[in-house]
Amino acid sequence: MLTTRFVTGAPNWLDISTCDIDGAVSFYGGLFGWRFRPAGPEAGGYGFFQLDGRTVAGGMQVTAEQGPPSWRVYFRSPDAEATAKAAEQAHGRVLAQPVDVLGQGRMAVLADAAGVPFGVWQPGETKGLDMVGEAGSLSWVELYTPDVAAAAAFYHATLGLETSAAPFPSTTDYTCLNPAGAGEDAVFGGVVPLADDPSEDTAHWLPYFEVADTDAAVAGARELGGTVRAPAADIEGVGRCAKLADPYGAPFAVIRSAPPQT
Repeated sequence: MLTTRFVTGAPNWLDISTCDIDGAVSFYGGLFGWRFRPAGPEAGGYGFFQLDGRTVAGGMQVTAEQGPPSWRVYFRSPDAEATAKAAEQAHGRVLAQPVDVLGQGRMAVLADAAGVPFGVWQPGETKGLDMVGEAGSLSWVELYTPDVAAAAAFYHATLGLETSAAPFPSTTDYTCLNPAGAGEDAVFGGVVPLADDPSEDTAHWLPYFEVADTDAAVAGARELGGTVRAPAADIEGVGRCAKLADPYGAPFAVIRSAPPQT
């Protein structure tokens, strides 16, 4: 499970690029209770979504030329340059070269071998998000990809991620992801064949946010101008999930996780 004891390869940051940051602030504030704190004039419009004073995500406004509204997942790296080089050697690309971020850390934006963008964050003063796994914060990530085996090989070579199979109510096992050497208790996400899910039409990383009530979150998203991409459904042993998009088209999901089995 995700925790704030971030280890190499685990998701440690998340942000949204949107065509309307004020509208996004209104939507996610209404849905999750988030507040937005600008990072200051030197940050180029970037800011932090916070819940009860704890940072749960970042965000900024972008132009249409910079890409469609979307969420980006970042993974912890002890050396952003080395990770960028590893991504290139594994047939990925460097979309934005490693750069220092106001002394808070070092980041790069990469793309995997299928072209899916993701980020890496090398911690400095900022280690990562202040809050994960609680209502209103990131609790899971999924990669939708045309080739699960190729994706697993890429992320193992680039971030050291390991995979394991989990029973799933479909024709194939669900492929889980966890940091190298951390064991299955550290699983933080999964890889899904793009062809297996009719609600997904492009390869991408999808963040899941924990909620107290999935159906209430779905209704709230609709009322706030969002759309439902896949209705709420129970997954045995996992929880109740739904896939949504904000009013500007950025896809995300919500989940009320099932209680841990003892």
